[in-house]
Amino acid sequence: MEIAPLRHKHLDDLPLWIDRAQVLECVGVLPETADVRTFSFQTPSDSWFRYAPGQFVTLELPTDQGAILRTYTLSSSPSRPLSVSVTVKAQPGSVAGRWMFENVREGVRLKAYGPAGTFTFERHPAERYLFVSAGSGVTPMMSMTRWLYDYGRRTDIKFIHCARTPSDIIFRRELELMMERVPEIDVTFVVERPDPHGIWTGYRGRLNSLMLELIAPDYQDREVFCCGPAPFMQGVRDILTASGFPMERHHEESFQAPDEDAPIAPGADPASAPSESAVIRFAQAEIEATCSEDETILQVAKANGLNIPSGCQFGVCGTCKTLKLSGEVQMMHNGGITEDEIAEGFILACCSKPIGRVEVEV
Repeated sequence: MEIAPLRHKHLDDLPLWIDRAQVLECVGVLPETADVRTFSFQTPSDSWFRYAPGQFVTLELPTDQGAILRTYTLSSSPSRPLSVSVTVKAQPGSVAGRWMFENVREGVRLKAYGPAGTFTFERHPAERYLFVSAGSGVTPMMSMTRWLYDYGRRTDIKFIHCARTPSDIIFRRELELMMERVPEIDVTFVVERPDPHGIWTGYRGRLNSLMLELIAPDYQDREVFCCGPAPFMQGVRDILTASGFPMERHHEESFQAPDEDAPIAPGADPASAPSESAVIRFAQAEIEATCSEDETILQVAKANGLNIPSGCQFGVCGTCKTLKLSGEVQMMHNGGITEDEIAEGFILACCSKPIGRVEVEV
């Protein structure tokens, strides 16, 4: 088969990828550890990618049990915009992770939604950072560190990563290389136990307050980002809280329902009392449904046999992004949609409630 020669193109010559195009094509699979692989994607149309370091995408996986949606943090950096990568750990009993390992290879195409998410230092600029991660929670930290490394400015990073054994440390060699070249990137690994027949001279056990003081004596003055299993993140919160750390400078990757401070779509009044009924017209399906103003667009769509792809269902992942053709909605979201998209008429079906009559492109 004849392979077309590579031709350099400037970003100005390439279209910007948006998730309404959906399709990503796998261009490489790299083993990281025994149960972790990095999957790299480009687009069939040679698009480039714009996102914030630490954001995620949602992939639609066509498994034997039917299509399932899974959200993965991008481990790649937007400073390298011609491809994106997700780093996946195949957990015991994991349907999605195991499917990725067994089926995704070069040439495989998947639907994708995003990027989205608010776990990024772009929202919290600082002179000094502390990144704390465990297991596959290293992925958003890697995206942010890669960006800072590529940017070339002297940002001060203390990077703590915890793993079961030295063999389970994801991105170990790359982090060590970055640390060798940029002294302001200081990486420390903590393992629960050494490898069999191996020697480990670094920190052992679970991260505790004494370790944190030794590794980052000035952590009280840093902006802290944390990601990992829920018990691990709770442990970090406990350490910081007990030390009197100002928790407004602590941020963690978490998929929680929006709180009172969640963004609200322009024109919507969350305090207004809902009327008795509303009408939603689904234009493509040519279905018109009467509902309560307490119901979401997604709930009404499902009740009428319509499928709007959705992931988190509380405004984080952005998977259910839908074009509103007319009318007004009350939308409380948690970062899954941008202001530009809202201005274009898009809403998140999972957290948008109709006000009177609304028409959507479904």
